[in-house]
Amino acid sequence: MPQTEKPGTEVTARTRLHWWTELPLILLVYGCYTAGRLLARGNTSAAVDHGLAILRVEKDLRLNAEHPLNRLFTREPWLGIPADFWYASLHYLVTPAILVFLFRKRAEIYRRARTWLMTSTFIGLIGFTLLPTCPPRLLAVKYGFVDTMAQYSSYGWWGGDASAPRGMGGMTNQYAAMPSLHCGWALWCGVMLWRHGGNRLTKVLGVAYPLLTAIVVMGTANHYFLDAVAGVFVMGVGYLLAPSVTRVADLVKVWVTPDTSLVTARSGGAGSPIVSGGCQTSAGERIPSQRESRLASGAEPDAAPTDAGEGAPAPAR
Repeated sequence: MPQTEKPGTEVTARTRLHWWTELPLILLVYGCYTAGRLLARGNTSAAVDHGLAILRVEKDLRLNAEHPLNRLFTREPWLGIPADFWYASLHYLVTPAILVFLFRKRAEIYRRARTWLMTSTFIGLIGFTLLPTCPPRLLAVKYGFVDTMAQYSSYGWWGGDASAPRGMGGMTNQYAAMPSLHCGWALWCGVMLWRHGGNRLTKVLGVAYPLLTAIVVMGTANHYFLDAVAGVFVMGVGYLLAPSVTRVADLVKVWVTPDTSLVTARSGGAGSPIVSGGCQTSAGERIPSQRESRLASGAEPDAAPTDAGEGAPAPAR
């Protein structure tokens, strides 16, 4: 009795992921993220106006977490220097590490998690484009912020103008503060650690990492409190859109991927006679003792088998 294929087997095989396809995809998305930040360089005066508008809204809402944190980090190097290292590195280390962990250990949820992260990142790029925003550290001195990255630049690899390595500050878009993808990506990492880490320590890290990242981005004067809120909002929208993005990606993959079974059937019917189920011969080839079909042997339409028995030779003419 022929074995029947379990439901979903074909879908699983079609959507099985490999590192040699995932890595270029992730690098492509990160390249778009970086290029988008550069292309989204808006007018400096507009970016400053947007930053000041955020400060006014926070003042009206009696939100002022940035100033006390920034003064603390500026006054206490033992807090400010680690915070700068946190801001300049963990964003680019923790997120890829968790992606690799999910790919290797939680393959069943990796694709959903990756799609969520990528969708949210593209939404963030739209925010950078539509709303270029000056971070607190680039505002005039009278607004009371100190750029801790510049203050402690001698302790790290970054320069005085950005968190990028020295000499590469001009390659970054310093007016891409809204939304804060540092906070957005940290939230994604926290959710993954909480849900899939597997022990109590990872759950604690899942809560601590996004909270500490929010404190760091404000204390280093790289983001406003509302930037962090916007980062959380972007991740929420990305989470809601991720299933639809996955379905569209599957439809596109089916559309661009050739149907191998159809190709095989077409190649089999291109002149190679069928001997038996699943077996074929090339054109002109004949297996010994093989009975040719009427069409292949050229027999006349009214030719009939003899009554001499199965396999008996036809009478001589």
